[in-house]
Amino acid sequence: MIKTIFIPAHFKPIIQNVADDVPTGETKKNWLGQEKQVTKRMVSPKIVGWSDSEVDGERLSVDVNNELEKLNSQNAKIISIVPISSGRYNYQYSSEGISSSRRVFPKQRK
Repeated sequence: MIKTIFIPAHFKPIIQNVADDVPTGETKKNWLGQEKQVTKRMVSPKIVGWSDSEVDGERLSVDVNNELEKLNSQNAKIISIVPISSGRYNYQYSSEGISSSRRVFPKQRK
């Protein structure tokens, strides 16, 4: 029996350093006598989005390796691994040429 397995590729996360105010557990009185929590500004890396053009190669290699180990444990014989590339992207044609960037003013009349 021949079995075909598709392993999807995921896009690479966009990571930026984001500053957050983290409470320290201490309180401080202001000049009106009210207590206020003391916070400390901490900068930590966070995922803020996903790339629209770059594949996460490390995750893809781990996914392929896990699938191969699962097939090997079932005593399956691997014939070949075929990469698939997709050329689908948001290309726009104009009289000046092909562009993959977004238009500032969409569908202008000339």
